[in-house]
Amino acid sequence: MSRPPMLQLPDSARAYRLETSRGSFAVLDAGAARRGTALLVPGFTGSKEDFIGLLEPLAAAGWRVVAVDGRGQYETGGPRAEEAYARGELVADLMAQAKALAADRPVHLLGHSMGGLLARAAVLDGGEPQAWASLTLMSTGPAAIDAAQQVRTNLLVDALATMDLESIWQAMQEMDAAQTVDAAAVTGVADGVDEFLHQRWLANTPQQLLATGRQLMSEPDRVEELAAVGLPKLVISGEADYAWPVPWQDEMAVRLGARREVVTGAEHSPNAERPADTAALLDDFWGSATG
Repeated sequence: MSRPPMLQLPDSARAYRLETSRGSFAVLDAGAARRGTALLVPGFTGSKEDFIGLLEPLAAAGWRVVAVDGRGQYETGGPRAEEAYARGELVADLMAQAKALAADRPVHLLGHSMGGLLARAAVLDGGEPQAWASLTLMSTGPAAIDAAQQVRTNLLVDALATMDLESIWQAMQEMDAAQTVDAAAVTGVADGVDEFLHQRWLANTPQQLLATGRQLMSEPDRVEELAAVGLPKLVISGEADYAWPVPWQDEMAVRLGARREVVTGAEHSPNAERPADTAALLDDFWGSATG
């Protein structure tokens, strides 16, 4: 679960609901599109706030950056029916968001973790590869998550069938307690983030967690399909990753013919753990992709 480094929005950003042909989505929107627009897609159990540390530096560099809560995530909300979160439905949402943000101008698409799998699917299955200026896969792998992480995710999926979100939260806190130290002291996370994480978890639609959790455990390898798409691609990660081991991501980048970057000092969430370094890499990549 990604931990935002802070919750206070920079002066360049605003929070609102983006209206699209697929409904409205809660977003954080920063900057003016002097050099282009980027859509940032969060991962499993995440939200738009996971990208909050990227907003100011990327806006200052001339990009409009829009981080979104997908359907069933945090402040967007969604139906209580698992079929509403099928891959095709989530891809259609991303296509509608891109059109609402930039009309006929291509958008730089970035997906973190599970969001990377959705972003890949949007490029492959959205029917409009020309909608995208580039694709960034952040802390995302070629197929299903690592076996050890599948075990943990399967426990969560099973729990969602019989327990409410508050009970699951308490159980997760107990499971993590033996391995957890004072995160604020170690990473400099701002006051209030722990309570935010709790409230964010409770705001998720359980059926969205069920559907996307199952997708994480069953995702096929689509790297060869993606390699055939003539789109600038970046694979970026931290130095370690619990969901998809870094060597998997190294190999995926080679197979894709993609640019590969590793953020020093970061693990599964370089966007939250090392936002300044991550923003600098994104700025350089988007600039090179734009030409």
